[in-house]
Amino acid sequence: MATSAASRPARRDPVTPVQYTPPAGYRLDLEVYPVATLRERARRIGPRRVERADFHAMIYVTAGRYRHMVDFETFQCTAGSLLTLQPGQVHRFGNLVGWQGWLLIFRSDLAQPKASGFGRDELELFGQVEGLPTHLRVTPDARRAVIEAVERMAADARLPAPAPALNTLLRSELQALLIRLHLGRARVTAEERVEPVTLKRFRRYRMILEREYRRWHSVAPYARHLGCSQKSLSRATLEVADVSAKALLTQRIVLEASACWRTRCCRWRPSPTSSASTRPPTSSSSSGARPGRRRARSAPGTRAASRRCDASNSLGRPW
Repeated sequence: MATSAASRPARRDPVTPVQYTPPAGYRLDLEVYPVATLRERARRIGPRRVERADFHAMIYVTAGRYRHMVDFETFQCTAGSLLTLQPGQVHRFGNLVGWQGWLLIFRSDLAQPKASGFGRDELELFGQVEGLPTHLRVTPDARRAVIEAVERMAADARLPAPAPALNTLLRSELQALLIRLHLGRARVTAEERVEPVTLKRFRRYRMILEREYRRWHSVAPYARHLGCSQKSLSRATLEVADVSAKALLTQRIVLEASACWRTRCCRWRPSPTSSASTRPPTSSSSSGARPGRRRARSAPGTRAASRRCDASNSLGRPW
């Protein structure tokens, strides 16, 4: 599965916080419906502005062309495109006419299994599943499995059964879909996985980091400079370098501190091969006399001879 490029950043409008409000009488933790239902709701609500949702959402395009803004980047979607919106991301719906697809909405904890029934490896897998990119192009051989999973969830949500049983069923089906998407994405190369907009954001962050890490010691000023949220910046660094934005910043600061420490140690540490000539001069050798002359005159002589030798040296007389 490969990702696609995004166009220029969209115009930045005021952001409206949005909470999930299911239809009256709806008791399930997951809602899945076709784009036709979304159009109906949009007519009743009116024009949609830039929103910050507190829930997960997935938009799967099955036909036509659609444009959607996420974190002020506009993504061009065609058949097989899957948009994954994380809680806290800002987004705006585009034109809902001229394309077909599905919309899934679910709470944040629905994608995570209960720890009591899974081992450590399974829990780590679900943690990776939540890191799906914003725009993912599902390969043709996997599209049938994805559409079957989405249609199955839509049909199961209408079953005349108790809500707890249906929530358990929908949870397992959603987790199976996310694992399938994760495994399909793991088969492609790293360059194909990384979205161009994500790679661009990461490279800009590295460039600004090299310039400002001595002054900016938190992620917030970098995110403000790049025009994105701290979560989006961390998602970009995790996607490209497998580390968070904060960890990357900390590594750079620690690297600079270590380099300075090594430089200071090398500057003041005495060399093990240094000779006696590099040591600080003593009081006996501070008169300016040549070492050879001192050794020649001080061998069997007396104090008077030594004083005459020092006096002759101080007057600058020839050897």
